[in-house]
Amino acid sequence: MIRRDFVKSSLAMAAFAAGSASSEGLAASPRPAESTPFPQAPGLTKYVSEFIVNTKYGDIPAGVLELGRKSILDGFGLALAGSASVMAPLVHQYLQGLGVSGKAAIIGSGMKAPARFAAFANGVSIHADDFDDTQLAVAKDRVYGLLTHPSVTTLTPAFAICELTQRSGKDFMLAYHLGVEVESKIAEAIDPRHYNDGFHSTGTCGSFGSAAACAKLRGLDAQKTAYALGVAAAEGGGLRDNFGSMTKPFHAGHAAENGTVAVDLAALGWTAAPDILEGALGFFQAAGGGFDPGSIVNRLGNPWTLASPGVSIKPFPSGSLTHPAMGEMLGLIRRYDLKPSDVEKIDIGTSHNLTTTLYHHQPMTGLQAKFSMEFGLSILLLGRKAGLNEYTDAVVQRPDVREMIKRVNFYVDPEAEAAGYDKMTSILKVHLKDGRVIPGRADFAKGSPANPMSFEEVADKFRGCAEFAKWPKEKAEGVINFAKALETAPDMSKLTGLLTA
Repeated sequence: MIRRDFVKSSLAMAAFAAGSASSEGLAASPRPAESTPFPQAPGLTKYVSEFIVNTKYGDIPAGVLELGRKSILDGFGLALAGSASVMAPLVHQYLQGLGVSGKAAIIGSGMKAPARFAAFANGVSIHADDFDDTQLAVAKDRVYGLLTHPSVTTLTPAFAICELTQRSGKDFMLAYHLGVEVESKIAEAIDPRHYNDGFHSTGTCGSFGSAAACAKLRGLDAQKTAYALGVAAAEGGGLRDNFGSMTKPFHAGHAAENGTVAVDLAALGWTAAPDILEGALGFFQAAGGGFDPGSIVNRLGNPWTLASPGVSIKPFPSGSLTHPAMGEMLGLIRRYDLKPSDVEKIDIGTSHNLTTTLYHHQPMTGLQAKFSMEFGLSILLLGRKAGLNEYTDAVVQRPDVREMIKRVNFYVDPEAEAAGYDKMTSILKVHLKDGRVIPGRADFAKGSPANPMSFEEVADKFRGCAEFAKWPKEKAEGVINFAKALETAPDMSKLTGLLTA
């Protein structure tokens, strides 16, 4: 796994002095001391804006484009799956109640809406099942935060604008990559206190990613792009207390919408602070109390975030921290042909960061189960799969599931703790009723930069999402083929037809 050395300043060192956990990822961040000076990075917002304006498709390495292609296909599949979620009808009712008309597609339906509302609806769908990609930043010997879900906030507004303006596949890919890069680098730079104290960075930093993608497609100059970033900063929001509810996907959808609004206003001549990132009363100060300039100054595209530290594509529709253990458990089940009646109990030992993050030890809803190690291991043993159909209220409340959860012992293991926070070390011991103990261990999950999915594996995940949405197979295969050759598409209209009723 390629790692970023974030510890470059006294601010960063202070941020790692104490540990804490979030319900979406890991973090280590105390409040900085009052005497800690706010970092100075004059011209930072201007630098970000000029990067957006000046970067061309040819500036993106081929390997990065291939990584992006997988996340793009993954995102469209999740939009289809999310169109079958309980949230989708509510979003449709909300949009119908607004009485607006438009031409941008609501994926998985026959509805159309203005770009901002299409970005919102599709963003909610992509994040509805907590199955979308994640960007994990790593400091020296510590994971300091599962920072953001970068595709959901950039893919959906870029797709809406490309639909309406008949832009090419290359235009779409360029805007997408710029959005992911800007969002991820801002999320890496902000003091971890931002996330640790309750902000949901997909909603906050994601608004910048959306604005970056939209500004590129709208052809804004550097000054207007800076103003758009200023508006996006004012719009962004999201609080982690909403995790486990419908409002977590709302954060992602709203961030996707924010960029379209910000850019539309800036294009008309709307102004904002030109130094919204680095200003004394700007985003990094107000939302985090500080930031690390070394994580963003002269770092955009150097390296591209998709290449380093990388973006993870999820193998299961749950919090990423469950995935190493779940992948290992599934392997043991298959290797030893384990059945629920064979198992006395399961010990799963991790670092304390995982135990305090995955805090739904007795989940009662499908949303809660996404942050439950006990449920993830139990449902695999009971059915040998943990997909979209398993993370539902009805399944979580089944008597056999409730009974199996009681047999899972989730605890802090000194060996996992000592392995370091740059891993998600999960140590399994499956105790069988005949007295045998089957061991297992995993440090990284399938789909992570250390163990990536191939394009075909992502395509298989896409097929599962399409099947969940009861989407026609011929249309699903059409989307996969379109994604394989996305850069050759003269416009995005064919994809629109494949993703809508």
